Amino acid sequence: MAGPRRLLPLNALRAFEAAARHLSFTKAADELHVTPGAISQHVRQLEDHAGGALFRRDGRGLELTETGRAALPLLREGFERLLDASALLREPPRRRQLSVSVAPSFAGKWLMPRMERFHAEHPDVEVWISADMEIVDLSEGAVDVAIRYGRGQYPDVIAERLLQETVLPVCSPALLEGKNPIRSPKDLAQHTLLHDLSIDQDPSCPDWAMWLKARGISSIDPRRGPRFNQSALVIEAAVMGQGVGLAKRSLAQADLEKRRLVAPFADGSTTVDFAYHVVLPRNRPPSAGAQLFVEWLKREAVAYENNMDQL
Repeated sequence: MAGPRRLLPLNALRAFEAAARHLSFTKAADELHVTPGAISQHVRQLEDHAGGALFRRDGRGLELTETGRAALPLLREGFERLLDASALLREPPRRRQLSVSVAPSFAGKWLMPRMERFHAEHPDVEVWISADMEIVDLSEGAVDVAIRYGRGQYPDVIAERLLQETVLPVCSPALLEGKNPIRSPKDLAQHTLLHDLSIDQDPSCPDWAMWLKARGISSIDPRRGPRFNQSALVIEAAVMGQGVGLAKRSLAQADLEKRRLVAPFADGSTTVDFAYHVVLPRNRPPSAGAQLFVEWLKREAVAYENNMDQL
């Protein structure tokens, strides 16, 4: 029987995350207000646990190893959740509390960047976000509002379409240049394909095999490349230049606008049947806070889709 899972030292994990983000021990040390030697010591501690190197040095500086690249997006998401939890613990009690259930990728990439606007409009509503892949039972009363991705045909709830979804290839701008620049879909033969396993639940969502076949390309093996069980991890891997991912547009849009990602093909988008729906329980009326939140969500969704129409 495997032993209990143990959390590695948080200071060491924090030092590695900062060094990996900056690709510099010196910049990580400046951020964390320690010495570069302390960062190096923390990284060596993690490497002892991992049984191998997390960084390698090349002529230009630091580069992540495969192990380091795999760990970084998970650590980044973990620290973001810790920051969210810390903020909740520091906030004083408010008059109204609201519990929202949403998938982790949609929460992190679409909902959370907009929540500051909701708090500004409704400072008396305290929103508790539960980011989980499991579909909760709203009839039990623990959750007030849910956002679900699917066809919208859910029993015993009230569901209303929030956002339509499209899927498109995305990659780091660096992959448009260099030794094997991406100019057409055939150029993907020289690049890693990143796979989103979460689309398996959506038969209308193309995987790489479907996307390449639709463009008449049979010379590329669509099965190669790493697989991720959350859409946000595909996007993070693409941002880091690890390959080209098929990404949900709503989740990738912020990174596209910031030019952390680019869509290399003008005709790459595919509209899918699934959409995001806001869901309320049928067995009880929504609270005042839930009504305010749903109305705000709808306004945000309309603004987002109007912006997409103008691009």
